Amino acid sequence: MSGRGRRITDEEISELVSKLQSLLPESRRQSIGRASASKLLKETCSYIKSLHQEVDDLSDRLSALMATMDAGSPQAEIIRGLLRS
Repeated sequence: MSGRGRRITDEEISELVSKLQSLLPESRRQSIGRASASKLLKETCSYIKSLHQEVDDLSDRLSALMATMDAGSPQAEIIRGLLRS
């Protein structure tokens, strides 16, 4: 698909839409059914935004947890090790 002059075919678009839809969780797939590519892209963007928010929330919770721990504790070391992985 690289290259400026090449046009993507309807079949390729359909295949990409199917692949994208398969990446969404079941609950989101059911809500859009056999939707248009436009609706699928909107739902995918919404899902990605919700994932970003979830990551931010978990990061905040982890920071708060780490702030209450002794930096040299075994638990803190385990968490640091997991974050490095």
